[in-house]
Amino acid sequence: MSVQLPPLRETVRTHGLAASKALGQNFLFDEQLLTRIAAIPGSLEGQPVYEVGPGPGGLTRALLRAGANVTVVERDRRCLPALAELAEAFPGQLRVIEGDALAIPLADVLPEGGHILSNLPYNVGTALLVGWLGGTEWPPRWASLTLMFQKEVAERIVAGSGSDAFGRLAVLAQWRSAARIAMPVHRSAFTPPPKVMSAVVHLTPEAMPEGVSPALLERLTAAAFGQRRKMLRQSLKSVPGAVEALTGLGIDPARRAETLEVGDFVRLARALG
Repeated sequence: MSVQLPPLRETVRTHGLAASKALGQNFLFDEQLLTRIAAIPGSLEGQPVYEVGPGPGGLTRALLRAGANVTVVERDRRCLPALAELAEAFPGQLRVIEGDALAIPLADVLPEGGHILSNLPYNVGTALLVGWLGGTEWPPRWASLTLMFQKEVAERIVAGSGSDAFGRLAVLAQWRSAARIAMPVHRSAFTPPPKVMSAVVHLTPEAMPEGVSPALLERLTAAAFGQRRKMLRQSLKSVPGAVEALTGLGIDPARRAETLEVGDFVRLARALG
């Protein structure tokens, strides 16, 4: 669908939308880059899509042009008039909700399921991801997650065992989904430029291992990596039976959490469950 819109920079000037540091905002104006991000999950024609923190609507434009039916949640009231203009330009394709994404159930924004694409505000991105990865509902409500993070966070999501980046995020992301870095994004692409590089991560659900409690796995990873310099016999003391279960599984309790594989944490959660 070809809709003529003013350049994003002009929209930002018209509505006086300087990026808010308090809200973790950094705006992307490169429409070719935004189109590439919107294409990462594949065809979005007629697909429900959820976007958090659209700001002036740069990625939103790309999603609407791809034919998606988009729901956005934005807490910055200054951005609402610009988003209302987008809703007028793409009749019936855009629903705008003013609010805090952390307080809105996914069922309210993706009642039929769909994709999540977002240049996540830096200050809430990790909390939102952990929420979307958690819970007993699986396959989840989302068919894919395509999310912009600081490069360091992106690397933690896709990290393998034994690396410095391997930790709680990697286990929670990889135990029942596939995660990859789809695209690096240079800091110069943003206004204002952040101090760090960014990257887009793409996740898709996979089969959930049987007999594993997601809540227990979250508790195990929080304990194990909360004191990552300590041996597992120390860091897992707070989880009843965990140290004994390690021995029963043939895992040396003198090892540190980052030396285990994702599958080891899954086995441990199953043994305790």
